[in-house]
Amino acid sequence: MKKNKVTFWIATGIVSAIMLFSAIGYFTNPEMQEAFTQLGFPDYFRVELGIAKILGAIALLIPGLSYRLKLFTYFGLGIVAFSAIIAHIASNDPISMTMVAAVIFIALIVSYIYYHKLNPAVKA
Repeated sequence: MKKNKVTFWIATGIVSAIMLFSAIGYFTNPEMQEAFTQLGFPDYFRVELGIAKILGAIALLIPGLSYRLKLFTYFGLGIVAFSAIIAHIASNDPISMTMVAAVIFIALIVSYIYYHKLNPAVKA
């Protein structure tokens, strides 16, 4: 049980930290703002995505949150991570950028699996 809890919190912590740091960068780093332009996204999308990442990271970290809200959070952040993989591939970004998005996606999957292992009463 302790191994499951440690694995869950490490994976969840990684995803949440990266989501928070990238969201803050969306609002404060001109290079991140420029990257959205290069990817062809409108500026309002950067703001929406930043807010969604902050809310998602917080929702992942709150224990005891309703299952439905956790499920929506995992699904939403999964779409964000998978879309980042596609966007980086489509724009011919360096493979390292694509791999970072893939690692986030994998960590999110690990967090989701261990969330269910720690909460067996919750139906998958």
